[in-house]
Amino acid sequence: MDETVDEAAQRDGIRGTARGTAPVPLSVLDLVTVGAGRTATDALRTSVEIARLADSRGFHRYWVAEHHSMPGVASSSPAVILAHLAAHTDRVRLGSGGVMLPNHAPLVIAEQFGTLEAMAPGRIDLGLGRAPGTDGATAAALRRTQRLNEGADDFPDQLAELVRFLDDDFPDGHPYARIHAVPGPVQATSPGGVQSRHRPPVWLLGSSGFSARLAGALGLPFAFAHHFSAQNTIPALDLYRDSFRPSAVLDAPYALIGVAAIAADEEKEARRQVLAAALSMVRLRTGRPGLVPTPEEAEAYEFSAMEREFVGSWNANVIHGTADEVRAGLDDLQKRTGADELMITGNAHSGDVRLRSYELIADAYGLTGERGAQG
Repeated sequence: MDETVDEAAQRDGIRGTARGTAPVPLSVLDLVTVGAGRTATDALRTSVEIARLADSRGFHRYWVAEHHSMPGVASSSPAVILAHLAAHTDRVRLGSGGVMLPNHAPLVIAEQFGTLEAMAPGRIDLGLGRAPGTDGATAAALRRTQRLNEGADDFPDQLAELVRFLDDDFPDGHPYARIHAVPGPVQATSPGGVQSRHRPPVWLLGSSGFSARLAGALGLPFAFAHHFSAQNTIPALDLYRDSFRPSAVLDAPYALIGVAAIAADEEKEARRQVLAAALSMVRLRTGRPGLVPTPEEAEAYEFSAMEREFVGSWNANVIHGTADEVRAGLDDLQKRTGADELMITGNAHSGDVRLRSYELIADAYGLTGERGAQG
């Protein structure tokens, strides 16, 4: 019997399986947070520990987000980190949440993720965004141009070029027809080739309506950044679903949302951790990016009236508390948005706190790591 589009999407890992008592698949978004008094090496070791936890407990995927020039975020090179995580995991899907495509040549991304696919066959996702993931000056240094809007405006063309490289199907006569992303499908069609033509599924990421509409029009899965653009979540998801056109990838919309959440053994401790992360965001938004402060520093900090207002607004969208409180908050958010998957990001000063948070969430939903045939 021929495989349906939906069956192919599940086989390729786009449509995950809810495990335990979770209403939808649960996943992890990692910013590789670096706290005061800690090193990037410490943060990367924590990422390995969390990835192993995700792998063993049945989280569906583990994504790393591209950021630049932020001392408290050590995820400037997602492909490098994902290669490291691939060596320490066996089942969890690994991907970018995302790669900021205008910062890179499409061929380079196709080569990097073709290499990752060769390292971890069938476990790699390629999530793409059109924002720079940094400030304008750093974006100019990355892109070697001052015309930053041009990169964002050209995103659909860059995306089309990237997909052509991933599929190795530029038409005859195209300037790139004789160029191949390696590792990639060309190795399957070369004499003696035995490599699978499978390549990582492409996701579009967004915090507004542009990528939502584009993902819908192209029939691609969509990931929305609820964790920092909560006011746009439902409008963007509605736009994605209304714009959706069935494709060879999906026959129906599939949307995940990024969710900021911290669970702790005591509600008071969760509040302390969330306050420290909020102070880090205050400093970032006011042009003073740094390492994530300790809870003690955050408690001693004298917030201005404007900063207190920002912290209140920011933390209103961070689900935090005991494991049961976080589970209830995640369940409610999923019901309100209809999200097909929740991708949890837990930013805190301490790696131990982040790891414990994911342990508590897994426990709250009874995630045991047991996987069916489609897992």
